[in-house]
Order: sequence, then C-alpha cells, then structure tokens
Amino acid sequence: MKKLYLSGADRKLGGVCGGLGEYFEIDSTLVRVIFILITVLSFGVGILAYLGAWMVMPRKPKTKI
Repeated sequence: MKKLYLSGADRKLGGVCGGLGEYFEIDSTLVRVIFILITVLSFGVGILAYLGAWMVMPRKPKTKI
C-alpha cells in the first residue's frame, strides 16, 4: 500500500510537491507548475493549500539497513 509522505530528497521548500510527485509517479516539476497555476488563478488559495499539506503530511521514515 502506497503512503503519501513529504519528500526528503526532492524538495525546494517543504517537500510537498516532491512527495505528491512520488506518490502519483509524475515529475515534481509538473506538480510545482500546477501549484503555481492554482495560486495565481485562485488569488492565493494554492499557498494555503500548500501550507496545509505541509502541516498535515508526515515525513518519510528513515529506512534501516
């Protein structure tokens, strides 16, 4: 079962877009562009969505070898 986590490797700010990209198996740059479009077209709602996701999404647990 797949779980949604903040990305530790593919992060620019908080890792939300990188985590969404990993979860949906798409390029994180595309997710970032979508967030920018949502923010511009909705007068800032994308920023609130990003901050909310950043607070709610857990960090990816470290893998033990």
